[in-house]
Amino acid sequence: MVIIDISADTLTAPVYPGDPAPRVESLRSIRAGDDCNLSALYSCVHSGTHADAPLHFIENAGAIEDVALEAFIGPCRVVAVPEGIITAEYVDNHFSRRCERILVKGGGRAFFMDSSAEAVASLGVKLIGTDAQSLGYSGNQIKPHKAFLGAGVAVLEGLCLEDVEPGEYFLIAPPVKLAGLEGAPARALLIEDYIFWGAGSSM
Repeated sequence: MVIIDISADTLTAPVYPGDPAPRVESLRSIRAGDDCNLSALYSCVHSGTHADAPLHFIENAGAIEDVALEAFIGPCRVVAVPEGIITAEYVDNHFSRRCERILVKGGGRAFFMDSSAEAVASLGVKLIGTDAQSLGYSGNQIKPHKAFLGAGVAVLEGLCLEDVEPGEYFLIAPPVKLAGLEGAPARALLIEDYIFWGAGSSM
């Protein structure tokens, strides 16, 4: 089994402008004579690779524990796109209508408009992922997020796809369970050569 880690390190990943930088406090240290190492982490829940819940942009909507886990686990397609704004026309011409999970590889600099987000959501996808810090661009974050999250599409941001070839994979990227919050960190993995057997299949 070939496993590709597409997660960013929460502590060293670029921080979205205006968000607090993660920091770690050492509570206990074996080197200092304690019986164990123990650390405390302070971080925005949208640092590094993370999932957005509808509550992030929609008042009284579902929190991260309400997002279906199956959206983050299953076959996916990595799609390479040009840097810049992804238009609805580009979606119509280049995005597959036969894939439930799409990961956008745009060098961290490809972003959705509300119209293109609506076009992707209309394809019936369960999840949209991006290697950008956010799927919307500066000055237009709310409408693209609402288009996806309001349609029940899970959002995965801050992926590391620079060494991943476009194509078919199996995604495993469930968010950490942080009840009541609008987002959570995720450890995102791609399985390149996955094979699954049914209960009645021989191995």
